[in-house]
Amino acid sequence: MLLSNKNIAWLLPLSAIAVAGGHFIFLYYLYNISFTLSLTDSIISVLYMSLALWGVVQSIKIYPTRVGVTLYSLFVAVFLGLSTVFLSTVTIKWWIDVNDAYYLQFLDSSGPVRYIIYWLLFSWIATFFALNKSITSQEQKFKKQADFTALHKEAELFKLRQQLQPHFLYNSLNSINALTMIEPAKAQEMVGMLSDFLRNSVQREAKEKIPVQDELDYLGNYLAIESIRFGDRLNVMFNKEENIAGTIPPFLLQPLLENAIKFGLYGNTGKVTISINIQAQSGMLLFKISNPFDSEANRSPRGTGFGLAGVQRRLFLIYARTDLLETNKEGNTFTTILKIPQDEA
Repeated sequence: MLLSNKNIAWLLPLSAIAVAGGHFIFLYYLYNISFTLSLTDSIISVLYMSLALWGVVQSIKIYPTRVGVTLYSLFVAVFLGLSTVFLSTVTIKWWIDVNDAYYLQFLDSSGPVRYIIYWLLFSWIATFFALNKSITSQEQKFKKQADFTALHKEAELFKLRQQLQPHFLYNSLNSINALTMIEPAKAQEMVGMLSDFLRNSVQREAKEKIPVQDELDYLGNYLAIESIRFGDRLNVMFNKEENIAGTIPPFLLQPLLENAIKFGLYGNTGKVTISINIQAQSGMLLFKISNPFDSEANRSPRGTGFGLAGVQRRLFLIYARTDLLETNKEGNTFTTILKIPQDEA
């Protein structure tokens, strides 16, 4: 797990003290260098090493791009490794009057070894922070992309939901317009029902999923308005399991039922029965909407083609699946099958 800045803030001083102590013990006990020289060498070496490490971290942070950051970090490690060995050696000789030939020989001969140690340490730290910077940058990029995708998805879902009501609203207003001349009482009744229906639609707009019974109640309000338009010609039969439970995204069933009414009543002057079967099956809520249609008709009723396509698109955006909506024709019956996955408890 990558260390946070807060952890590094207290970890670095402790590490510096530990390295200085190890450096002192190494010189004093292993090479028998005097206490003063060992302590001075340890403190100065660790101070320059700490400054170099700080420089490594800062150089990675201010590097303007992610391109070539790993190679850049290695060049920084090489430069600071050489600088640390040179400056620490010069400072030690300047800080104290060294007359110990043995220590001077050790100081000069240990230069390449010190450089290798510093270079390895700086390279590791530089690579670590370079990778950390790249990973952080990638995470930010992915987060922005995810946020953009989520916003785009929400915008498209909102657009699809907003396209649902105009189709029904246009038809209802046309019916109200016709009824005002011949049956004003029914027109007034339809206006009231339409107002309640649209108010209910606004309340449901912000909800991602609702209980299936709420959606069925909403369909009942929709059918009450449609029954004024079509009178006794329209008969909708609901067949559902008792106490059926589950959730469903709002506004999915209405366009399917509207599509069934449009195609079922087109070219038919008699009574039309549309059946809606609802059942729970294998972690799904299964809706089957069947309506009669004239298979020999030369043309279909005009429309925007939005109903089924809009539902299919919404299902894909919500569930990322394309197998949740099916249609089939058998004889003079057209059936739409809608599957709604249920979250597992």
